[in-house]
Amino acid sequence: MKALEVKPNIYWVGGIDWDIRSFHGYVTQRGTTYNAYLIMDEKVTLIDTVKSYMVPEMLERIRDIIDPSKIDYIISNHVEMDHSGGLPAMKEIASNAEVFTSVQGEKGLKKHYKDELNLHVVKTGDTLELGKHTLHFVQVPMVHWPDSMVSYCPETKLLFSNDAFGQHIASAERFDDQLEWGIIHEEAAKYYANIVTPFGDQVKKALEAVGKLEIEMICPSHGIIWRTGIADIIDEYKKWSNYESDKRAVIVYDSMWGSTKQIAYALYEGLESVGIPVSIRDLKSSHISDIITDVHFSKAVLVGSPTLNRGMLPTMAAFLNYFKGLKFRNRIGYAFGSYGWSGESVEDMEKEMEAAGVELFESGEKIQYRPGEEDLLKFKETGKKMGESL
Repeated sequence: MKALEVKPNIYWVGGIDWDIRSFHGYVTQRGTTYNAYLIMDEKVTLIDTVKSYMVPEMLERIRDIIDPSKIDYIISNHVEMDHSGGLPAMKEIASNAEVFTSVQGEKGLKKHYKDELNLHVVKTGDTLELGKHTLHFVQVPMVHWPDSMVSYCPETKLLFSNDAFGQHIASAERFDDQLEWGIIHEEAAKYYANIVTPFGDQVKKALEAVGKLEIEMICPSHGIIWRTGIADIIDEYKKWSNYESDKRAVIVYDSMWGSTKQIAYALYEGLESVGIPVSIRDLKSSHISDIITDVHFSKAVLVGSPTLNRGMLPTMAAFLNYFKGLKFRNRIGYAFGSYGWSGESVEDMEKEMEAAGVELFESGEKIQYRPGEEDLLKFKETGKKMGESL
């Protein structure tokens, strides 16, 4: 396991998690990386660590450069255990190392690990001299935890951005110009959609703070390092933090006997007939974290479920609960479904959509038993009207 020099005397020493497919409920088909960085200077400094089971890989990469026991400083930009999980092991090896973290980071690390970690608190504007390098600290609370912090090295114009600008990608490539933009963009969008979306206002403040820095490289805690597409990903974050979307629609549904599915495809036809790109997602075969990526790009969100036990199907209830927690803004919605005798699902879905801040395009529609040809034409017309409104 080799370290990789990303700037003179600054090395990537993280771990590549090729096998992970679920990141606390978020499907990671491409795996991920846990990025840690080593600065070689008078004070040898490690920026973040890795998930606990990746520590041997990180140590092997560090040993490619230096004996890990000689590390003087460890920067903990974020408490979450995919970043701090290797901290106790590193403190056993580098027992004299001092750990620098934010005010909230100190509280979190003490609660997580209980051990004496030799913690030092830093705040926005504080600096740490390493020798030829300096680290400047900027608090970015709620991007995406209260303790979140980024570290900036002005001598190399390098931003250690923590979870900001990250993606879940396991790859032999380390830099954005070594991998196709489409892949990186898709994973960066999925990462933002499923993790950062609720914190758009905080992201704007962070972008304002970061915008004052001269940046030649962004080293996030997950995925690819940015050195060519820095302006591109910052522009995307500006749009995403404003909850901007495209003139697209996503139809999310589940069906018991096919009736709700027929309605979904009639709406699909109507939207498509006026040139609106549509993603159609069956909850039985699509994971909610992938669907949320479609929501991220779509102005219109249509949801469909038959009625079961006087409510919507459990798959739809789970999706809408997840969707509501992400607090998307500036979306329009529509609910549809079928029923046998009671028919509450559409009203229940509308309530959940409104609770999520979605503006309903018009009142939802439900069909008893199976839709006829006239019913499907009516739904197609609804889809067309919705598409024209976009």
